[in-house]
Amino acid sequence: MSRVLHEHYPDARCELDFADAYQLLVATVLSAQTTDVRVNGVTPTLFARYPDARALAAAERADVEAIIQPTGFFRAKTESLLKLGAALVERFGGQVPGRLSDLVTLPGVGRKTANVVLGNAFDVPGITVDTHLGRLARRFGWTDETDPVAVEHAVGALFPRREWTQLSHVLIFHGRRTCHARKPACGACPVARLCPSYGEGETDPAAAARLVRPGPRA
Repeated sequence: MSRVLHEHYPDARCELDFADAYQLLVATVLSAQTTDVRVNGVTPTLFARYPDARALAAAERADVEAIIQPTGFFRAKTESLLKLGAALVERFGGQVPGRLSDLVTLPGVGRKTANVVLGNAFDVPGITVDTHLGRLARRFGWTDETDPVAVEHAVGALFPRREWTQLSHVLIFHGRRTCHARKPACGACPVARLCPSYGEGETDPAAAARLVRPGPRA
């Protein structure tokens, strides 16, 4: 199943735009409960104004709120970003740490965000358990767990560590495009014949094809 999905999504990747670990960390914090499209729409302005952790730590709250407002929950996210910038400066010399144990101590950063940063900015393998990956892992019968940490460990035990980051991208791509939460496009799914949950969604090929989202994000 994993092999088929990798072949179907050869371009699977992180869909947040970033140039370095700092930008990816900030963008991932902003991505909570919104789309990557909206995050990518505000980060050029945000990073031009606050190009590093020191600049972010010194930012005026109202200015940050005005920039990131389109991402939703902008007041809470601004609070997280200001605290994040300050913590990076005070504890890590303004640099993003490359260890999970350090990353998860930062404001607004949990294991999901930490694994995104580790896998894509530091080439440290990690499994990113967002809503898509968790849903697919259960539909595929890889785990019955619902707790993200438990899902991370369960899926990680099934695949070589070196594959974890790319596996996460592939599953997230599939979840965004085909295996939707409410109505999966079963009849247009590349792993339909292998999936124990086949039939939960639309099985007619033509109708299912109309459900597939071809764009970069869903």
